[in-house]
This record gives sequence, structure tokens and C-alpha cells, in this order.
Amino acid sequence: MLTILITGASGFVGGHVTREAARRGLALSLLSHSRPPAAAVRGARTVRADLADPGSLSGVCDGVDVLLHCASRIGGSPEANEAVNARGTAALLAEARRAGVPRVVYLSTASVYGRGTFRGERPEQVPRNPGSPTSLTRAAAEDAVLAAGGIVLRPHLVHGEGDTWVVPGALRILRALPGTVDGWPALLSAISVRDLAGLLLGAGLAPAADLTASVYHAAHPVPVTAGAFLRAVAEGAGLPWPERDLSVEEARAALAAHGQSPHGLDMLTTDHWFDSAQLWADLRTDPGPALNAAVWAVPAKQQCEAEG
Repeated sequence: MLTILITGASGFVGGHVTREAARRGLALSLLSHSRPPAAAVRGARTVRADLADPGSLSGVCDGVDVLLHCASRIGGSPEANEAVNARGTAALLAEARRAGVPRVVYLSTASVYGRGTFRGERPEQVPRNPGSPTSLTRAAAEDAVLAAGGIVLRPHLVHGEGDTWVVPGALRILRALPGTVDGWPALLSAISVRDLAGLLLGAGLAPAADLTASVYHAAHPVPVTAGAFLRAVAEGAGLPWPERDLSVEEARAALAAHGQSPHGLDMLTTDHWFDSAQLWADLRTDPGPALNAAVWAVPAKQQCEAEG
């Protein structure tokens, strides 16, 4: 039986990867720093280690066949990001190399491209231009993984149980704006966290001959419009859909009045969709139907219940 080491097992994506791997009956080693793994798995080995402390990583890859590196530092100081994402990943890969781990898959992000308009490009067609310490150091982690012969997956919007970024951010915007913005036509790449967990495991377990690239976009191959996404979130949260339509300038002013950054608005008014067909084809996996409203509505409802 293959043994899989999952870093970030207590996190949003890592917890779902852990549950999916356990469902498949795989032998697991779960690396966690400050919190216990999000998914309790009978028979799994829990490893306490800190990516920011290279010495704590000694031996964590012994007996491991597949390393799924889902841990990242998001936000915080540039030094903290450098310590975990860049130097920590390099130290982890050195340990994997020493232990002879044959397959490494790294969960990165489409944020390494920086800001811009993206319309169906493949990874090799888009230059990286990271604009934050988090994205910059995750790009450095990508470089280390690729130099070690590993695989990199870049999702964009990831939603589902445990999401603290996408749906909560959309709710803040919906509550601040008295209308839609130019009809919300922008096309966005998105994926449910459960589907992303399946893709990460698939990339870790696939025969090497089936993988035709080292870097993949990881999203549903059919983009969703910002309007469809936001309407589903609004319905899930019980928010009325406004009849008024705003210009981008009016929306910026409304967000500023609520003390909100325009970054989320920029993401929702500009195309951000990436060609993700190659990964599904290489893994011989059917992505299922295009995203539907229910997929987004459930986490929105859960978010509102959590807020009381």
C-alpha cells in the first residue's frame, strides 16, 4: 500500500485531501504544526513539524511514496512567508530527496500571475508576476518543486466547506453594494474543494507516463460568470438580489464608504479564467456538469449561520 504524506493536513484544502485519501483506504502520514489534523483518520500517523524550523522536518518523509504539499503561509510578514513558503518548502524537498520520495505534488495558486485579465490561457502561456509576499514566496516554492521533478497545481477560486476567503469575501461585497456592477459578466475559474482534493490525489497517484505537464491549472474546465456566482451566494445567504446596476466607479465609491478594498471588486469585474482541461484529461477524470448554484449557496448559508 502506498503511503502518502500530506502537509497542511489541518488546513482548508489539506483537510479535504486527508478525508478523500482516507475514503480511498490509503496509508496516511499527516504533517501538522500548530493544530491537529482537521480530519481524524483511524490508523493515520500524525507528524508534528514546522516548515519554518527545518530541523523539525528530519525523518518526516521516511517510508513515504507520495508527498502532497498543501501547506502555505498566507498573509503575515514577508519574513514569515519566506520562512514557510520558500525556505520551508526547500527544506521539505531536501528531506523528501534524502528519503527517496518518488512523487511530489505542490498546491500553489493562480495568484502567482499577479493582477491582470486572463482568458483561457494554459500555464506556459502566462508569465508569473507575483504581487504580494505570499504569492512571491509561493512562486519560489514552485521553483523548488519543479527543480525536484515535482508537479504544481494552480487553482484560482476554491470554495466549499471550510472556505474562509471566497464566499465570505463575496458576502462582504454583496452587503456593501446597493446594486450589481455592469451586470457582473466576468468569467472566473473556480473549483470545489472536494474536486480539488481529488485532483491533488490524482496527480499524486497517476502513472508518470499519464502526466503530460509539470504545471497544471486546477479548476472546473467551464468558467462561471461573476453574476452566477454572486447570485448563488446571495440566495444561500438569504440576501435580496438588487435591481439597480452600478458602474465600476460607483461600486468603488460604495466599497470605500464601507472601508473595503477594491481588490475583490477588481477580481469580479475582470476575466480570470484559465484553461484547466489538461489536468482532467491526463487524470482521465470527468469534471461533471458545470458549476451550479447549489454548490455556492451551501457555504454561503453556512457562513451566515456561523455569523449568527
